Amino acid sequence: MPQTPHHRSIGKHLREFARNMRREPTDAEAAMWRLLRDRRLSTVKFRRQVPFNTYILDFVCFEKRLVIEIDGSQHADSQSDSLRETALAAEGFQTARYWNNDVLQRPAAVLEDILAKLAER
Repeated sequence: MPQTPHHRSIGKHLREFARNMRREPTDAEAAMWRLLRDRRLSTVKFRRQVPFNTYILDFVCFEKRLVIEIDGSQHADSQSDSLRETALAAEGFQTARYWNNDVLQRPAAVLEDILAKLAER
């Protein structure tokens, strides 16, 4: 029987890496988590730094199948990011990407965009 995305077995190394990322978030990730945690955004449940397949997703809502990635400049024109998005899309996920600066300086605009994406799902 196929497993739901959040109940798949994950390797110990990836699980530990995700746990470390939750303990030491970037400034932008910490700011986004303050906005999303505890169903604060439209009562939708998000999880952070979730291991999934061979990836660690910054934020994910399994119910709406929405992945939110908070990126720094190292992700500009990243080919591995487009491969990742393709793999996630094959699993039925939509990926929304936001720059660190946008999360830190324009959080209302980011939340508005996320709400629009949630409404589409």
